[in-house]
Amino acid sequence: MRVANIFHLGIKELRELARDPALLVLIVFAFTISVYTSSKAIPETLNRAAIAIVDEDQSPVSARIIAAFNPPYFQKPRLISQMEMDSRMDAGLDTFALNIPPNFQRDLLAGRSPTIQLNIDATRMTQAFTGGGYVQSIVTSEVNEFARRYRAAESLPVDIVMRTRFNQELNKGWFGAIAEVISSITMLSIVLTGAALIREREHGTIEHLLVMPIRPTEIMVSKIWSMGLVVLVASALSLIFVVQGLLHVPIQGSVVLFLTGVALQLFATASLGIFLATVAGSMPKFGLLLMMVLLPLQMLSGAETPRENMPEIIQAIMLAAPNTHFVILAQAVLFRGAGIETIWPQIVILLAIGSVFFFFALQRFRKFLR
Repeated sequence: MRVANIFHLGIKELRELARDPALLVLIVFAFTISVYTSSKAIPETLNRAAIAIVDEDQSPVSARIIAAFNPPYFQKPRLISQMEMDSRMDAGLDTFALNIPPNFQRDLLAGRSPTIQLNIDATRMTQAFTGGGYVQSIVTSEVNEFARRYRAAESLPVDIVMRTRFNQELNKGWFGAIAEVISSITMLSIVLTGAALIREREHGTIEHLLVMPIRPTEIMVSKIWSMGLVVLVASALSLIFVVQGLLHVPIQGSVVLFLTGVALQLFATASLGIFLATVAGSMPKFGLLLMMVLLPLQMLSGAETPRENMPEIIQAIMLAAPNTHFVILAQAVLFRGAGIETIWPQIVILLAIGSVFFFFALQRFRKFLR
């Protein structure tokens, strides 16, 4: 291989990318708006849920119940009439609607078992399933304290002292931002390299390259380094200006060490992108094939859910995927401040997987050219 050929072919790929506004918008969106929204999106736990209360009792116990719903779990309760309850729920204005019936306090003091109706908008899944338990616990606690006429302190047989590490604030936004950067690196490396190869075929420039004294290896390496450089620079800027600057997410480890792992991940996934492009042959087929490959890679790598929750056979299969080891590396460096002495196994494995992907992609690319 000639380094000059690889360099000039890579510059050609960068110029073609600069003339593709759709891919440029995708790159900017993936590393800015997508990272920000993933950090600020509704977390899995209850957070500022919209609740409305129909108070038909107008009693001290109903006032206690209304006053018990406070941020950050709930928004300030909105007092509405019974006629408004269904229409507001249908319009999506309220996630929870609590209806306190008339004579609720009188029946409670008389020893009866009055019923409070709770309507839940189950389309808001992240809050509906968790919030129902929160509402039930709050109402039960306030009613019991009112019935006993004093606030009893519960005595537990075991005193649990909780100490959180690496995220003392338990802020899910920190995890969401980093996870989105990791996902964008994998997605864009496959998309950009695959699109670069298919663009050559659709524009007819691949025939021009075949009549030149250039080897297939040089063409493939040029696409990998050029598209990988774009993703590497974009991920570094996103980590510095969006994650650390805009979102104020603390980075515990070395950014340079993380970018080294990113480069190895790009080597593997860019090779995978070329392999998929040679299999697809056209952009619509490449898009369909990308969904079939990218979704399992992202969902089963450990970035979204812990690998320990998956079946053992899935855990074993996903060890052959570069995403699994890259997620371990990224989380260890960025969250836990791990050094090279901790993540060197992932570096070696990423290099080995990337070499295997590159070999098979090169064999397929040569057949694609023939």
